[in-house]
Amino acid sequence: MSAKKKKDALRLAHLFTDHAVLQRDRSVPVWGWTKPGLRVRVTLGSYTAETRSGDDGRFLTRLPPMPAGGPYELDVNTPDPDAHVRLTDVMVGEVWVCSGQSNMEWPVSQTDFDVQTLRAADRDIRSLRVPQRTLLGHQSDVDAAWQVASPETVAGFTAVGFFFGRRLARELGVAVGLINASWGGTRIETWISREELVLHGRTRDEVARYEASVAGAEYWGRFDPFEPDSQQARDRQLGLNYPRDPGNTGAANGWADAAHDDRAWESMIQPGSWLLAGHATNGVFWFRRDVTIPAEWAGKDLALGLGAIDKQDITYFNGEQVGSTGQYLEDQHWCVPRSYTVPGRLVKDGRAVIAVRVYSFIYDGGMIGPQQKMTLGPADMSAEPIPLAGVWRMKSEHEFGLVKPQTLPEGLGNPQSPYMLNDNMIHPLIPYAIQGAIWYQGESNDDISREYGWMLRALIRDWRRAWGQGDFTFLTVQLANFHQPMAYQANSTWATVREGQMSSLQEANTGVAVAIDIGEPHDIHPRNKQDVGSRLAQWALSRTYGKPLVPSGPLYRDHIIAGDRIRLRFDHTGGGLVARGGELKTFVIAGADGKFIPAVAEIEGSSVWVRAPDVPEPVAVRYAWADNPDGCNLYNQEGLPASPFRTDAW
Repeated sequence: MSAKKKKDALRLAHLFTDHAVLQRDRSVPVWGWTKPGLRVRVTLGSYTAETRSGDDGRFLTRLPPMPAGGPYELDVNTPDPDAHVRLTDVMVGEVWVCSGQSNMEWPVSQTDFDVQTLRAADRDIRSLRVPQRTLLGHQSDVDAAWQVASPETVAGFTAVGFFFGRRLARELGVAVGLINASWGGTRIETWISREELVLHGRTRDEVARYEASVAGAEYWGRFDPFEPDSQQARDRQLGLNYPRDPGNTGAANGWADAAHDDRAWESMIQPGSWLLAGHATNGVFWFRRDVTIPAEWAGKDLALGLGAIDKQDITYFNGEQVGSTGQYLEDQHWCVPRSYTVPGRLVKDGRAVIAVRVYSFIYDGGMIGPQQKMTLGPADMSAEPIPLAGVWRMKSEHEFGLVKPQTLPEGLGNPQSPYMLNDNMIHPLIPYAIQGAIWYQGESNDDISREYGWMLRALIRDWRRAWGQGDFTFLTVQLANFHQPMAYQANSTWATVREGQMSSLQEANTGVAVAIDIGEPHDIHPRNKQDVGSRLAQWALSRTYGKPLVPSGPLYRDHIIAGDRIRLRFDHTGGGLVARGGELKTFVIAGADGKFIPAVAEIEGSSVWVRAPDVPEPVAVRYAWADNPDGCNLYNQEGLPASPFRTDAW
């Protein structure tokens, strides 16, 4: 029998591959496809489970709860000698789903973590990246495989997930599996199932409108005659409306050459985006930098690292192209670090010029780092590399003006469609045994910030119902601070989303990691993912795993009005409340008129007393109520920040 026929005789779901992590202390579903009516036996070490495939060939059986351990071989056998699968290096430990938008998708490579510092024990962190697909209907499988954390692989892991998993692995002493199902810029509605969306008035109407649209002849008339692939559908529906690269006139004018006189070019600190440097446009910009090559490097291959580039680049060394990344519409390359080899024949001692042509057709653009990824040195690592962060020269080649995102028709190819990513990226994972989920999303729903709370609670209930393993742990990252710092912002949509995220605590076995102190005013993607992952792990270690830790920073519990003051009480004060850096800030107080003014706030034990001379009869208090609350500084002794909150419901 051919290898292909033998392979087709039995196929496991792609969640089951070499290096997989299975959930400990819980029955473990194992499923796949074979011939109809075949008896199937699954063996892992001394544990076995059996079943029989259905008339469609699908089978599912459940291994009994197992303690942490491994590595094991997982064998799946049938009476048919050609219907047999064996997996190796399978671990039993803790499994977590990591989902949300770009701050969950954000890779380790875009943080300041040095992958060479991985410990041997970190090999027990494994990741499976769920492919980003936008096909219509429930998908039954994912084309993916587990990867073991190593200096070669960990750069692509979700950074929040990795730092979360690393702390769990080190403190629990077990393998940790991360299932990364995330997609930048996505709204929460796409991650919720159709079955849940139709239970709620507004989303039920949205589903009805959407389904009528994608079933109609007008919708399908866009395709010629049909589209088998979601990326083709995406490109077709966009109509290639984003501005194309007009052509590399810079290279024709010698901008890549070492001899080119660039003294009149603008200077710009790198890494950085040209939008933040005052160029409010999309287009093509060139960046140049001189370096001095040591004599002992002459003739050697060099490793050129540029960090990530938003979006595509062509890179030159002394006028010769040495690398490029990205093609038109492949916008996901914006967060991919560039690593190119400069061949030894180009390397001579003395002055050399690196030139980078950057093309961005939407959003921002530029060389965005991080700075520790920007280096030039011998490929054999025989000497310390030259740091490339700092002053570069920059010149505009083509400018398109600010390009707004094109609106994709909902349906095939559009990840924002109702329940689209639930069908494509969550449904195929069920019922893989997990310990819980970590969730970082909300930025894309600030336009409906007052509805975010019930939607998040609906998603939690939806996933738990679908998985069918009870109230598994669900941990949410509260939005970090972003935008212009302000002491108070009455109409802050981000504060309202944060409040909705805190409302997830109304559901059993949930938690929130507060990130109000790690944001960046000009970057929606804070580079500090280490603290985010650690704070998620702090809650899990405390509440899921029973470690004697305070789970988070102070969370508002209730308040008492006492004359001209309001006393605020908190949960999770740990060793006590602390005002970092002086007096407490960003507390505001209001009377019955609802007008909030700055307040004096003082810590007393596990409470905070708030007052203002101009509010003799206070009614309500708010804390850190802004997109980017300037100077909020209430913490517990364990160094964890308090969550923003309000006592009113105005």
